[in-house]
Amino acid sequence: MTEARVYPAQLAIQPISHPLAATIRVPGSKSITNRALVLAALTKAPDGVTLDYPLESEDTEVMIDSLRKLGYGIEWRDQQRSIVVTRPMGASLIPANHADLYVANSGTTMRFLTAMVALGTGQFRLDGVPRMRERPIGDLLDALKQLGVSATSETANDCPPVVIQTDGIPGGEVAIRAGMSSQFLSGLLMAAPFARSSMSIRVAGEFVSEPYVAMTVAMMRDWGITVVTPAPGHYVVPAPQVATRSHYSIEPDASAASYFVAAAAIQGGRVTVSGFPNVSLQGDLAFVDVLEEMGCQVTKSDSAITVQGGTLRGIDLDMNAISDTVMTLGAVACFAEGPTTIRNVAHIRHKETDRISALANELRRLGAEVIERADGLTIHPRPLHGATVQTYRDHRMAMSLSLIGMRVPGVVIDDPGCVAKTYPGYWEDFAAIQNRAAN
Repeated sequence: MTEARVYPAQLAIQPISHPLAATIRVPGSKSITNRALVLAALTKAPDGVTLDYPLESEDTEVMIDSLRKLGYGIEWRDQQRSIVVTRPMGASLIPANHADLYVANSGTTMRFLTAMVALGTGQFRLDGVPRMRERPIGDLLDALKQLGVSATSETANDCPPVVIQTDGIPGGEVAIRAGMSSQFLSGLLMAAPFARSSMSIRVAGEFVSEPYVAMTVAMMRDWGITVVTPAPGHYVVPAPQVATRSHYSIEPDASAASYFVAAAAIQGGRVTVSGFPNVSLQGDLAFVDVLEEMGCQVTKSDSAITVQGGTLRGIDLDMNAISDTVMTLGAVACFAEGPTTIRNVAHIRHKETDRISALANELRRLGAEVIERADGLTIHPRPLHGATVQTYRDHRMAMSLSLIGMRVPGVVIDDPGCVAKTYPGYWEDFAAIQNRAAN
């Protein structure tokens, strides 16, 4: 379980005057951890599958709790640095035939498990917090229905709670919409190798956040699973297959790293984030390239990335592929010369909050001029002032807006505890880099 932390109702950010000089390793990737937990559960390994450096956070805890309710064994080892996932000997692919799963506001858990439990036999219900009941999942339910699974929403707007009544996934051809979330496709892909027969999956229409689907496919292949991609947006997965992995190491989280490299861009000096492999699975590492385009100096080594701050200039950018870093860029943009325009991210209105509207509201509260559009926003830098900013129970809002407080006195974060969703120790790490000054 995540280390118990007590967060204040509000947190005042202390501004600093010095450039930074810090090296940090951020926790394991949330996206990789939750994918690895699903793949590990579906792997038949006599001694289970060991996952090294998994993220401990609310999003991963609700995944672990749900897997336990589905009948899998989950054991933390090596002082929480590893987790072992086992399926009981002789058990079915999904050991339980009935479960009521609570996923809080974890989109990956909701989407991945909705597809995964369809491999079982029985009835499964998935629900979450009130905001989760506003996050559409109809595109995934429609895909499962095409495959012969009874997949229904209890609401009129195709949002959770969802009920899956199933006798396994037969396989076949399916078209899935991925214009609202790539997680629908990723969930279906991870279930596909364990269907009764091969599956041909085609993306219908717009396709958002493609790097996250590339991550899913790469991890499946790491597990010894065959995935064929005859054309863009077309995936053929032979079935049934047997996953063969017994050990897997999880990379640091690139989205979490974005806050610290952005700190160097905003405050000056340098920040190094260590622990990334030569070839990363995470598309969000491209955020450092955005900072380089804005005027920072970026150095990449075999296991680390360093960003040196510079004079920032505004840019015009399609952020569809790295949309989890939109709010981080919003904070950086406030200190650039000239406007910054963020485009093609309409789908982030359906995240933990409406992230376009929320970001526009809070940057305006701090004094920036923001023009909001259906698919993004334009930020015009203006003299900023302190304010108590709202986080909307969204971890990325809290972490991004904290960066502004390094330069602007009087910034107070409302509900700083929302970071527990993906980064429980963020405030300690943020304070640590603030205290490391360049010589």
